[in-house]
Order: sequence, then C-alpha cells, then structure tokens
Amino acid sequence: MRLILARHGNTFGPGETPVWVGAREDLPLTDTGRVQSVQLGLALKEAGIVPARIIAGPLQRTANGALLAAAECGFEGEIEIDTRLREIDYGSWGGRSDAEIAAQWGEAAIHDWRERSIVPAGAGWSPSPETIAANASAILQDINTAAKSADTVLLISSNGILRYFHALLGGDPRRPEESKMRTGHWSIAVHSESGWQLHDWNVPPQPAALSGVS
Repeated sequence: MRLILARHGNTFGPGETPVWVGAREDLPLTDTGRVQSVQLGLALKEAGIVPARIIAGPLQRTANGALLAAAECGFEGEIEIDTRLREIDYGSWGGRSDAEIAAQWGEAAIHDWRERSIVPAGAGWSPSPETIAANASAILQDINTAAKSADTVLLISSNGILRYFHALLGGDPRRPEESKMRTGHWSIAVHSESGWQLHDWNVPPQPAALSGVS
C-alpha cells in the first residue's frame, strides 16, 4: 500500500510578509497555491494513479487543495476530512511574523522549532507534541486497517502536522530538520509486511517519483 503525504500550497502572495499560520489562521490558497494543488493531481494522473482515498485536514487551505488535486487526477469519491490533521495552534505566535516573534522570544526559539522540532515553552501551542504524534500513529493504523495491498492513499495536511509522520514512516528521528515539508511538496511511503519504508520526503510532485514505488 502506497501513502502519499502532501503539504498544501502557498497561502502568501508576492510582496506579502509571511506570518505563522496555524489552526486559527484559516487562510485560503493563493493563485500559486491553487496551481500547486492542481500540479499534485496532475502528477498522479500522469503516473496513472487514482487514489483509493483522499484524506485532508479541515482548514480551507488543505480541504480546498484536496478538491483541486482530486478533480485533476480523476478521483470521484468523497474527500475525508480528518480533524486530527488540523494544523497546530501556534498560540501567541499565530499570525505574527518571524521578526515579531524573534523580538519577544529570540531567534533561537524559532530555530529550535524549525530545525529541532522543539516547541517553545509558554507560547500556548496546542495540541501537545505527544498528542500530535499519537494522532499521526492512529491515522496510519486506520489507513493500514482499511487499505488493500494495491491501494494508494493521498493525505494532505500542513507542515507542523506532517513532520510528526516522518519518524513513524521510517525517517531518522535523530535528524528532525529533515522532517520539514515545503508548500506544494509531497512525500511517499510504502507499507508491507515488514512495516513502513520511506521512499521520498519533501520532493516536488513528479510522476517519475512514483515509478517502481509499490
């Protein structure tokens, strides 16, 4: 069974100052973000793959991105909205720029999260890392239970959530900096009797990436 995890497309346009976008910042996709979602579906179509399931987080940037990808690849089922895939609530960091956060918390706190997956103490983030990891593990178990051996499942969420899947799918837990995923990128893992094997992480959607991955 093949699992494709994708991060939603862009939510900031040219000239806009990016801010931390979490569970409470339900921003829409930009034109570029919509194109990235279409490209995700197009890569599946060109590889001759129609997912058996598409699962997405509830925020509009993930749910709408899933609709665009589904339309492009020919998926005719119902997109499953899973609230466990809602982006992290970044608490007092939500809606603020790096410069604003660094002025209060220091640049090291931003670096610690981005490169080491360390949640800043006292910033009011939720859920806890333990809860997110448990949710990710439960989602993978749910997918395994329902999937057939030849199925492809597409899961679309946000960077904060997706990084918790990295180690569960065979990524090196000692290298949390590798768990990040850029907007519009995907990662590919395969489940067999021996467990999960990670084939790609944080790569642009290309049909060639799916060649021989089954």
